[in-house]
Amino acid sequence: MGNVGERLRAFSTNRWLVFVAAMWLQSMAGIGYLFGAISPVVKAALGYNQRQVAALGVAKDLGDCVGFFAGSLSAVLPAWAMLLIGAAQNFLGYGWLWLIVTRQVYPLPLWLMCVLIFVGTNGETYFNTTALVTCIQNFPKSRGPTVGIMKGFAGLSSAILTQLYAVMHTPDHATLVFMVAVGPSLVAIGLMFIIRPVGGHRQVRPSDKNSFMFIYTICLLLASYLVGVMLVQDFMQLSDNMVNFLTVVLLILLILPIAIPVTLTLSSKTQHPTEEALLSEPSKGETSTSQEKEDQPEVILSEVEEQKPKDIDSLPPSERRKRIAELQTKLVQAAARGGVRIRRQPHRGENFTLMQALVKADFWLIWFSLLLGSGSGLTVIDNLGQMSQSVGFKDAHIFVSLISIWNFLGRVGGGYFSEIVVREHTYPRHIALAIAQMLMAVGHFLFAMAWPGMMYIGTFLVGLGYGAHWAIVPAAVSELFGVKHFGAMYNFLTVANPAGSLVFSGLIASNLYDYEAEKQAQQHHMAAVQSSRLLHNIGLFADGALKCEGSVCFCISSLIMSAFCVVGAGLSLLIVQRTKRVYSHLYRSVRT
Repeated sequence: MGNVGERLRAFSTNRWLVFVAAMWLQSMAGIGYLFGAISPVVKAALGYNQRQVAALGVAKDLGDCVGFFAGSLSAVLPAWAMLLIGAAQNFLGYGWLWLIVTRQVYPLPLWLMCVLIFVGTNGETYFNTTALVTCIQNFPKSRGPTVGIMKGFAGLSSAILTQLYAVMHTPDHATLVFMVAVGPSLVAIGLMFIIRPVGGHRQVRPSDKNSFMFIYTICLLLASYLVGVMLVQDFMQLSDNMVNFLTVVLLILLILPIAIPVTLTLSSKTQHPTEEALLSEPSKGETSTSQEKEDQPEVILSEVEEQKPKDIDSLPPSERRKRIAELQTKLVQAAARGGVRIRRQPHRGENFTLMQALVKADFWLIWFSLLLGSGSGLTVIDNLGQMSQSVGFKDAHIFVSLISIWNFLGRVGGGYFSEIVVREHTYPRHIALAIAQMLMAVGHFLFAMAWPGMMYIGTFLVGLGYGAHWAIVPAAVSELFGVKHFGAMYNFLTVANPAGSLVFSGLIASNLYDYEAEKQAQQHHMAAVQSSRLLHNIGLFADGALKCEGSVCFCISSLIMSAFCVVGAGLSLLIVQRTKRVYSHLYRSVRT
């Protein structure tokens, strides 16, 4: 009985249990990517034009990307409190929106609707911050795979929620808004005491590689399965029982990763006390150590490398860490006596503060490249409902789900392949981003041409390229500007997303859409007058909202975004040229 109790305690504190729970949270946390399916419902219910819908989209983007509050509170609040705040904001914002759409309460002015969307979507930043921070603390040596998988499942959430919506078999599209209000909030509350930093066993284990490969396999299976399910549902009329069966299989795939902590717990053996002491890192101890490091003079890594004896690299990992720690202590003591020069201005590859990074050209090149690439991709995600309807597709949910899946694969694949570029070829990670941005340029061009079947290919290319941004850019910034102040820099980078959406969606796409819609309205009006018909008999308005039909609605805006993606790829190549020597220095030891 005591052995069973020990196994249960080991399972409850297993870092892979936290990782899997964070995956489940993230699979419900990317509610912002479902806006393309929600916006037509809001537009029809409130009679908005495309400019007003674009304003809601920008508010959503701001709520999704402005994580300063979540980032600040994560340093002082426990994980469960963060998730509780996020759940409350999500339920308040989208719950109220559902009441408005279903006409149970009076509509609010547009600016208050924007506040409502901002508050609801901003709850997502608490989910993302909690999942990323806890998993990075539990897997400090596997940050690349950890961030890629977490961000990937966030991008997949709209496809999962859409499939769950299909199980309800309801023609009421407002139900989707209700799901967004209730689903993520309930999941966050249910997992809020599981997702947390756990003490001990945080170093790299031999089983980690196989566990991550199992997760990657599940990711590919999920993406392939969802693509197949969405295409089948789009081209065939399935029975309710078949839809239910397909959804059960989806839930099984989502639950399957729990096999990792279960297997590890059942197969684990009691560690020798000495080995256990080396592997354990209590949370309080980590906190105090971090604080002590903040109070000590900063020692640049390159100075440690210069003083490091050549035979250190041949020592066992535990002994090598001990010897390097002793060397760092000696350098800090020498620095305090003035015997070692401590550089005040860091070089690329070392730890920067946000203010130090803001005066570097490379940081701004990354920011503008992200603005052009992710901003244009986010514009497509936000307007995909109108884009598909304008070229004759009645149901926009299929494209919203597909771009969610491609976004997911772009994040997972972007992190995986860019890691190969830097570790095996010691080449800058941004070469992978330049390729992704060129794929997006082709996708935008296909949207503009609106040839038969191009909506599917364009959705694939733009979703894949957009997702790659959020796996490649954070990793590149942590490499070039360090991880010590990465949180502040990452939050600043995310502002590029709504800024790009404001330019491409708020100023370009929405204005061009309404211009074409008004021109078509005038043409229909003239035809109605000449044929002595009433205006409302010709289908000029859809549910009271001005509507544009045909490829012309998004043609020019898509061509503009395609051109700017080419410019973004050029900026990425410029970053590659400027940082080749840095990456060669950072990763040359990995190859040797």
